[in-house]
Amino acid sequence: MKTVKVRNVEIGAGMPKICVPITGRTEEEIVQQAQMLRQSAADLAEWRADWYENVFCPAEVEKMLKILREKLGEMPLLFTFRTAKEGGEKDVEPDAYVELNRNVIRTGLADLVDVEVFGGKENVQDTGTAEEIIEAAHGCGVKVVASSHDFEKTPPEERIISRLRRMQETGADIVKIAVMPQNRRDVLTLLSATQEMTEKYAKCPVITMAMGALGVISRLGGGVFGSAVTFGTAGRASAPGQTDAAELKRALELIHGGAH
Repeated sequence: MKTVKVRNVEIGAGMPKICVPITGRTEEEIVQQAQMLRQSAADLAEWRADWYENVFCPAEVEKMLKILREKLGEMPLLFTFRTAKEGGEKDVEPDAYVELNRNVIRTGLADLVDVEVFGGKENVQDTGTAEEIIEAAHGCGVKVVASSHDFEKTPPEERIISRLRRMQETGADIVKIAVMPQNRRDVLTLLSATQEMTEKYAKCPVITMAMGALGVISRLGGGVFGSAVTFGTAGRASAPGQTDAAELKRALELIHGGAH
């Protein structure tokens, strides 16, 4: 399996990396969160741009990216517009989603972009929209996290694996899936799928998590099963079950023996 090097962070090597989202609605809130994040235990920053009030204005998005790049220094920045279909704050038409991501890619200010492969649907054979963004990103030296989110349930293990493999086939640099457990067995299903994927099929780093209170163990111990990144907070959470980044780092160091 290939690792992914982004600035000074190698994803897929050593201890799982901690990614902290920025979820401000205004420029002031975003700047404040970025400053907090810079002082946190985060390895990566994710700008959840679907929270931003001016996200559909390209000039304002570029301005915000420049500010974030300045505030974050050499910390890698992941740009994410999470659609309402996959648990985000805003909905968007497919063409506008592609254009938004292409505009961000062209600025060269984001190190990675998150691309939803299935568009909130159970099974999608045509992943052309995602592949269009991935091709544009790679043409500009930007890495891609292909993602899929299910805020209602945990699919069967074989379906989780098939989704991760389908995302990998798009040419993305990292694949990510998040599911909602209804019981403890669902969490085991997610962890078992993670292990199966990383041991047998993964050609790139894999990120998995079970959301909500039941799924916290997957955020703490997912690395044991092969998950390469976990998401924490330095303020407001962007998904149910996220843990403070400092507490998360202490848990990861305990579980992984301080390996980096």
